[in-house]
Formats: sequence, C-alpha cells, structure tokens
Amino acid sequence: MTSVPVFAGQGWVQIGELLLAFVLSALVGLERQLRGRSAGMRTQAIVGTSSALFLLVSKYGFSDMIGEHVGLDPSRVASQIVTGIGFLGAGLILTRRGAVRGLTTAASVWETAAIGMAAGAGLWVLALAVTALHFVIAYGLRAIARLLPGARDNEFQIEVVYQDGRGLLRNILTAITGSGWAVRRAEPQDDAAAGTTSLILDLTGSTSPDALLAAVAEIDGVRSVQILGEDERE
Repeated sequence: MTSVPVFAGQGWVQIGELLLAFVLSALVGLERQLRGRSAGMRTQAIVGTSSALFLLVSKYGFSDMIGEHVGLDPSRVASQIVTGIGFLGAGLILTRRGAVRGLTTAASVWETAAIGMAAGAGLWVLALAVTALHFVIAYGLRAIARLLPGARDNEFQIEVVYQDGRGLLRNILTAITGSGWAVRRAEPQDDAAAGTTSLILDLTGSTSPDALLAAVAEIDGVRSVQILGEDERE
C-alpha cells in the first residue's frame, strides 16, 4: 500500500466543491419554495450537498487502500447515488383520483443530485450550466407552454388556514376566482382549539399560481396558504 497524507482530498478545493454544490442546490430549492412547491431550499440543499460529498468520498476516501492488487472505480458510488435518489423521488410522487402529482418536484430533486455530483466531481462549469437551465425550464418553458395551442389547464391543491367567525370564506373564494382559477372541490376542517379552519381546495386554471397565493395571503385573517400538490404530467 502507498502512504497517503492524512488530509488528502480534504483541502480548500474540495471544500469549495461542497460549497458550490450547496449554493447551486439551494438556488434550485429557492425557486421551488418561492412558487409554493414542496422540496424547498432545505431539501434541495441537503440532496445536492450530500451528493457532492458522496462523490468526494468516492474519489478520495479510499486512496490509502489502493495498491498493486487493489483498484478503485469511483463511478460505482455515482451510480448508487442515482439509484438512491430514484427512491427518494418516488416518495414525492402522488396519485390521486387518476391524477399524477409531484413529477416535477421529484425531477427537481433528481436534478439537484446531478448538480451536486457534478460539483463534487470538479465539473463546476457543468454544475453552473444545469442550474441556469433549471430556471429556463421553470420559468421560460412554462410561459411558452401556456402560449401553445391546446395548452392544458394546471391543477393544484392548496391549503388555506384562516380564522373562524369572520366570514372569510367568501373573500377567499372571490380572491381565487379573481386570480383566474376555478374551484373543483372544497374540504373544510375545523380546529376548535386553535379557532381556525383548514380549507383544502382543488383548483384548475391556466394562469400563474403566484398571483393566486399572493391574493389569498393578503386577506386579513388568513394564517397561511400553501400548495399541497400540482398536476404537471410532463
């Protein structure tokens, strides 16, 4: 066996690769969080940084074991990351009443893992390029898709928590329809102890959900509003 320095593979270059994976992954998560989607900044940052660390362990963690009769295949760890992220993504995909939800969220986690792997492998240009393309996909392609003939309405499920006894339901429904969305189903759940009502709404429409969330959140007495699921069968 060859002698390897104690801190081999643990220098400023590797720390920089981890930080790059962290920043780029957090940016992807920020886009998801700003638009009210699941798998936000914390989830994406953890996935991307962890993937980078796996790659660095694969590249440098077994240097002291390499000798005349011992070889190393760093690609083995990379392939296992892809498999593991596949299971994580599967847990984000939901099927409800024949509608598949969460595909884009699961794909974004898979993409974040790839960004982290590229950063950990030292391919920072590729990591930066894919991060930039994520925002092109999230904003540019979505806008183009809405302009195409026969564009299908999006379907979302949101949860609105508001104070009881203030007659806010009418205001909430007015804000939703005024933002260009139609209510397909409404399911209220009262919380007597907290004095609030949790309203689950199935919505359909073709406009941006950002304006919808902002309009509902501005209503006095609304505690919170978030998207629980989205139907993006892409």
